Amino acid sequence: MRLILGSASPRRLELLAQIGIVPDDIRPADIDETPRKAELPRPYCARMALEKVQAIPAAEGEVVLCADTTVALGRRILGKPENAAEAAEFLLKLGGRRHSVITAVAVKCGARIWTREVVTAVKMKRLSDDELNAYLHSEEWRGKAGGYGIQGRAGALIPWISGSFSAVVGLPLAETANLLTAAGYRV
Repeated sequence: MRLILGSASPRRLELLAQIGIVPDDIRPADIDETPRKAELPRPYCARMALEKVQAIPAAEGEVVLCADTTVALGRRILGKPENAAEAAEFLLKLGGRRHSVITAVAVKCGARIWTREVVTAVKMKRLSDDELNAYLHSEEWRGKAGGYGIQGRAGALIPWISGSFSAVVGLPLAETANLLTAAGYRV
C-alpha cells in the first residue's frame, strides 16, 4: 500500500517520521477552510479533515491521510493569523487562560473513511510585552492555528497541557497509527 499525505505541513511530516512512517507522496488538499456561520470549533475541525481527505484523488492501493488543527477559545475558532497584528490579538487573548487544541484526522482507503478528533487542553502564560514582541519578531506564528507553535519558542510560554502533545503540534500519533492500521496500512 502507498501512503499519501494530504498536507503540506512540515510538522506532520516530521511527526510521521517519529513513528517510522515516510509518505510515498504528498498531495495537499485545496479546499475552502472558512468556518460556517456559528460553526463550533470541534465540528469545524472534523469537517475540515473530512473535506480534505475527500478532495484528494487516490488510486487503488493508496491510503490518504489528512488532518486539521484548530485552536478554540471557548466557542471561538482561532485560525491561522493573517498578519502580526492578528497574531498578537490571538496571543493576548490566549495569555493566562486555558484553551483547547483540536486535531481531527481522516484516513481514506477506497470508499471507506476513518476519522478521529483529539482535544487537548492547553494553558498559555500571560505574556509580557517583551515576550509578545519577541515571539512576533520570531515569525514562528506564521501558518500556525492560534498564532503559536508549541514545538518551537512558544513551548516556553506553555506551562501546562492535558492531552496529546503531538496533537497540539498537528498530528496525534497514537490515534493516527490506529486509523492507518484500520485502513490496512502497516505501521
